Amino acid sequence: MSSRPRAWQRALNALGIVEIDVMKSLSVGIVGATGLVGQELFHVLKKRGFPVGKLRLFASANSAGKVLHDTELEQLRSGCFSGLDVVFFAAGSDVSKRWAPEAVSQGAFVVDNSSAFRMEEGVPLVVPEINAHTMSANTKLIANPNCSTILALVALAPLHEAFGLRQLIASTYQAVSGSGKGGVDALSAEMRAWCDGCTLSTEHYPKPIVLNVIPLVDTLLEDGSSREEWKLRVESQKILQLPDLKVAATCVRVPVMRAHSMALTVSFDKSFSLEEAKDCLQVAAGVCLYEQEAIPTPQDASGVGDCIAGRLRLTDVLPNGLALWVSGDQLLKGAALNAVQIAEKVFL
Repeated sequence: MSSRPRAWQRALNALGIVEIDVMKSLSVGIVGATGLVGQELFHVLKKRGFPVGKLRLFASANSAGKVLHDTELEQLRSGCFSGLDVVFFAAGSDVSKRWAPEAVSQGAFVVDNSSAFRMEEGVPLVVPEINAHTMSANTKLIANPNCSTILALVALAPLHEAFGLRQLIASTYQAVSGSGKGGVDALSAEMRAWCDGCTLSTEHYPKPIVLNVIPLVDTLLEDGSSREEWKLRVESQKILQLPDLKVAATCVRVPVMRAHSMALTVSFDKSFSLEEAKDCLQVAAGVCLYEQEAIPTPQDASGVGDCIAGRLRLTDVLPNGLALWVSGDQLLKGAALNAVQIAEKVFL
């Protein structure tokens, strides 16, 4: 434990200053280390000074034995998590379902970035600024929410606390990196093909993504919504502990490399002024509020840990309504940074 009181340490964290006990080091594992989120996890751990005493990186059989960040990549195998204090999973639901319970059984604390356990009873679904209290000393498996859910709720939770969230209408504009390296490669290849006058590919997405938008993220469900839209609804309900929250979402893939954006129209129980709404966001942890004349964009949010909010205005479309725009780096706060912040809450 740090020699400073935990209250002092929490105060430093609130200011963005992460105090690490240099006498304490942890054995850390990253599953899916070669992917976009896995790579981001490595950089976030380093940037925030997380006390990594020993680092082990796990990847597919094709990558095992190669060296990444001066560390030899390992293949997942029985007993491979022995001795690890914390393991970050960033390799998809199938891998998490197979290996996360084994990591827990071998004594590791697990933060899972996939959708495998998010809606499972007894598994906390955590955005540290909002519901860190749902974790306990006995919690060994934490689910990291979907990127769009995290980015939306970091901005909406302080407004909910002040005015009581009732309804949410969301239109998302999601970067190709949200679908992994394949999405980034697809947009890059299509940009080159378009410049060369070649036929555009539809191998990675159902329609060409360059100079286009695709109103489908993830797979379609029986009711006509997409799985991404379903995640935004049910995960928001769980995190905010609002089982009756009404959510209507349309999730769209756009030709942006990095950082998601969303247009949110929300209804609250209490009436409020525009200035009161701005005051909430100006002091909210994890939010950077743009002045009215400023225009927040995904380029502004790329590489930034905070969610950028702007274009606030009152609306009478919904009772006590507010419209706003949010941009956030889905590889950072939407994935790796949120995961590391969860581990910081547990270990620091």
